[in-house]
This record gives sequence, structure tokens and C-alpha cells, in this order.
Amino acid sequence: MNDARNSATDAPVACDVLIAGGGPAGSTAATHLARAGWKVVMLEKAAHPRFHIGESLLPMNMPILERLGVLDRVRAIGVEKRGADFPTEGGHYNVFHFDRTLRPGTGYAFQVRREDFDRELFEHARAAGADARENTRVTRVEFGDDGRPAVVHATGPDGAYTLRPRVLLDATGRDTLLGGALKLKRKNRRHQSAAVFSHFRGVARRPGEDAGNITIYRHAHGWMWFIPMREDVMSIGVVCSPEYLKERGGDSEGFLLRTVGSVPEAAERMAGSERCGPVHATGNYTYDCARMHGPGWLLLGDAYAFVDPMFSSGVFLAMHGAEQGAQAVDAALREPAREAALFTALQRSFDAGLDEFKWFIYRFTTPTMKHLFAHPRDFLGVERAVVSMLAGDVFDARPVLWRLRIFRVIYAIAALGTARDRLLARLRRRGGLDAAMQDVT
Repeated sequence: MNDARNSATDAPVACDVLIAGGGPAGSTAATHLARAGWKVVMLEKAAHPRFHIGESLLPMNMPILERLGVLDRVRAIGVEKRGADFPTEGGHYNVFHFDRTLRPGTGYAFQVRREDFDRELFEHARAAGADARENTRVTRVEFGDDGRPAVVHATGPDGAYTLRPRVLLDATGRDTLLGGALKLKRKNRRHQSAAVFSHFRGVARRPGEDAGNITIYRHAHGWMWFIPMREDVMSIGVVCSPEYLKERGGDSEGFLLRTVGSVPEAAERMAGSERCGPVHATGNYTYDCARMHGPGWLLLGDAYAFVDPMFSSGVFLAMHGAEQGAQAVDAALREPAREAALFTALQRSFDAGLDEFKWFIYRFTTPTMKHLFAHPRDFLGVERAVVSMLAGDVFDARPVLWRLRIFRVIYAIAALGTARDRLLARLRRRGGLDAAMQDVT
């Protein structure tokens, strides 16, 4: 492939597909489109390896990795994850094992250091034929009268230059290149969250086959993750309301440790551990964009939407959307008249799956959901459908989805009972219930 760079004064470099961002979404799309024979340029602002959060994959990632041809390479750098742990009362754990999905699946996933995982995918895309450039940032996009990206400005190690793609894919993650430029990005008004996280060594792991599981603890202001990785490293993060995050007062490490310490079971696992990485904090954690696509452009992964990572859906959603997006772009390049219809269908399908995660995430910290997760029942396969959702099986999954609708009904009924019980308890505390009962009798 011609890898020539131009200067800002030269004619733009022509390519079929320009991908901004070299993370899981960008590299997945680049690999598939390069294999399809298109001239693909992928620009990554940093150099691999680089730190990134989001280390927990889902079982539905495994078929994607296999289709890419990197499953064995990921296996070599990952920790096998057989399920997800949700602590219950009394220091017990309810484990949702991935081999209990409704439909046959891999039954496992991996926990990975993202710097290693992302580098593997990036180099694999390059080996597939993509012109993959590091330390290169897209600085500006000029749109033509038809609304399509006409000229893309970039700056790399050799200076500034321009490109002219037929299609532009935004895989810039939380930078949201096009979402910001086109004023599409919007906060999630229903579920705002922030996060503080770091890596630790010496954190106790769960026993036996659960040693590689992610553990999700609830705390008074949200939830926290424990993700085991190789070399005795544990990724630990707390997700909370932006208001609670303000209480850190500039001491992110102290804030993280205090919040973890507020949950006895989590604090016990942390005893004797030491931090082995920097502490990161981020606000405005949850957002989406008003639309996924326009003429000649498409948003992938976190560039389109980022949901609370409670169920480890981020990398899977990015790679699934990128794989499906690559198929849509390939078809659109071959039949340009179908582009709008293809991109619209892609967004409709993606949003439907994303909404399944959102529904659970919005309600996860409620007393009702806490009770249901602590006391699962496989009525009509509902428990296995929930496990399937946790595994990522929410796209083209009718047997799963209709059972998840039953779960929503169960939740609504249980929520009414919870609200009733809380009202009665409040009345008792105030003496109103006893007085009311005396009036009746």
C-alpha cells in the first residue's frame, strides 16, 4: 500500500476509508475493511502501548476475536473469566457463570491489560493491510456542500497533512471527534456518573474457578469493580455520582481507598495490597450522541456512546459495532446509493442492543434489583436470559429478549412490593401505622 504522507500544501492523500482512532473499534473496522480490499488509513493519536481503562471482556467478544484471527493471542495475554460475582448479605457471593447462558456460547471471556490488548489489535490491523499510523491526530474535518467529509486535517511525527476519504469512521473514543465538532454529544440526563480507578498488587482473589471473575460491589454512592489481571494485578475502580466525587477534595487515592473501605468484604480483600499504577479520575462518565451517522461518516464505539461500565459492555459494544459498521461501509462503498439505508439499519440494531444494557444499569443500585440479583430464579429461563445479557448476547437474540421482558415485569411487581414495604416501615418509625391500626380496630 502507498504509505506516502503529504504536507499541508500538497494535494490530500486519497483513501477509501479513514479511521480516526486506533483502539478496539478502530482496529476491528480497519482489519475487516482492509481484508475486503479497501485502502484504509487508521490514525491513532498516541503510540501503543498506552494505558486505557476497560479491561473486562465479555463472552460475546470471543467470536469476534476468532473472526479477526487474534483469539489465541488474546488468550496469551489475558486472565480467563468464567463469570461475574455479585456479593450478597453476610459476605456471600452470587455468581453468574457464563456457561449458564440461554443459548450455547463460549462460556468464558478474558480480563486484559488494555495497553497489551489494544496493541495486539492495532498491529493485527496493520498486518491485514491497513495503513496504521501512530502519534497522529486528526485536528479538523472539512465538510463539502453535500455534507460529506471532504478534507481531513491531521498532524503526525512528520508534520501536518491532509486526507480525502470516501468514508470517515470516528473511533476516537471519549474524545468524540465528530460528536464534539457537530455538537452531537450529550450527557446522559438519566444516569450521570463519575469514576476513580487504579491498579493494585496483592489483592485477594476469589477461590477456584472464580479467581478470574469480575466482582461488582455496591457502595452507598454507587458501585465498584474488582478485575483480576496477570502478574497479581487487580484493577479497582469506584463509580459514583458526580456530587459524591466532589468530596475527594483533590485526594483521588484517599477517596478511592475510603470508598472501597466502606464495603467490609472489599476492604478485607484489599488488606496488605499496594498500589502499582497511577490513580485516574473522570467525570461526565456517561453520554451518547444524537445520531450515529451522516453522509460519508459513522461513529463507532465510545465515539458514539459510553454507558456506565457496570456489566463490562464497553469493549464488546465497540468491537461489535465496528464489525457491523465495517460490513455496512463495505456494502455502501460497493453500492453508494444504499449508504443511508445501511447506516440507519446499523444504528437501529445497535441502539436496540445498547438499550438492554441501559435498562439494567439504570436500575442496578435500587433495592429491588439488589434483591433480584441476590435471589435469582430461572422461571421460564429468565435467570439464564439475564446471564446471557451479562455475556453480551443482546443482538439478534429473540429467545433472550422476550425473557428479559418477563424479567422487567418481575422487576415492576417486585418494585411495587419494595415501595409498599418501605412506606410501611416509614409509617412505623413515625408511629403513624400503629395509630392507623388502632383507628381501624
